[in-house]
Amino acid sequence: MARSLLDDLDGVDRRELVAAARRRKFTRGEVLWHEGDPGDTLHVITRGYVAVRVSTRMGDVATLAVLGPGEPVGIHALVNSDARRSASSVALDKVETLSWTRAQVDELRSRSRDVDRFLIEVLVDQVQRLSGQVLQALHEPVETRLLANLAALAELFDPDAEVAAIPVTQEDLASMAGTTRPTANRVLKDAEADGLIALARGRVDVLDRTGLSRRAGG
Repeated sequence: MARSLLDDLDGVDRRELVAAARRRKFTRGEVLWHEGDPGDTLHVITRGYVAVRVSTRMGDVATLAVLGPGEPVGIHALVNSDARRSASSVALDKVETLSWTRAQVDELRSRSRDVDRFLIEVLVDQVQRLSGQVLQALHEPVETRLLANLAALAELFDPDAEVAAIPVTQEDLASMAGTTRPTANRVLKDAEADGLIALARGRVDVLDRTGLSRRAGG
C-alpha cells in the first residue's frame, strides 16, 4: 500500500480527519469527476484502483496513471483556489475513498505542517513519475515501455498473488506507453504467446512476473 496522508498525522489529527471525512463508494467504470469539473474535494483511496485520464486535442483519451489504496486523488486542484480538475478520475474496480472539502483540508493545513509536507512530497513524486514517462517515451522502445508499465501495475494490484489480475484495457496500456492500440495489441499478443500474460475482456492477467520483468529490461 502506498504511503497515506493518514500515516503522516499524529493520533489526534488522524482521528479528527477520519471523523470529518465523507466515505464514498464507486462501482467499476464510475467517474469520480470529469476533467474540467470544479476542484473542491480531496480523496484518499482506501480500497480499489483509480485511473487518471485526460483528453487529447485529437479527441482521444490518455491514461496518465493508476492509483491505489493510500494514494490521494485530486490533489492538484487544492493548491489553487480557483482550479478545476485537470484530469478525469475513473474507478477501475470497486473503489472506496475518504473525501474532504477544500475548507476542511485548508483548516488542517493551518494546524499541521505535516499535511503541507505530505502534499508537497506527493506532488514531487508525481512530477518525477511524469518525468520518467517522458524519458521512457524519448529513449526506450515501445515494447519496453508497455511491458514495464504492465509489470509495475502487477506490483500495484497484486504484489503477492501468483497471478496478478489487472483490470485495465489495452487502450489504457497503449496510452500509458505513448503508443497506439494496434501496436500495444501486437506487443501483448507476443507476450501472451510466450506465456507471460493472458488477455481477457477489460483485463490482463500477469502469469509470469519474472519473465515479464526480464522482457521489459528489469
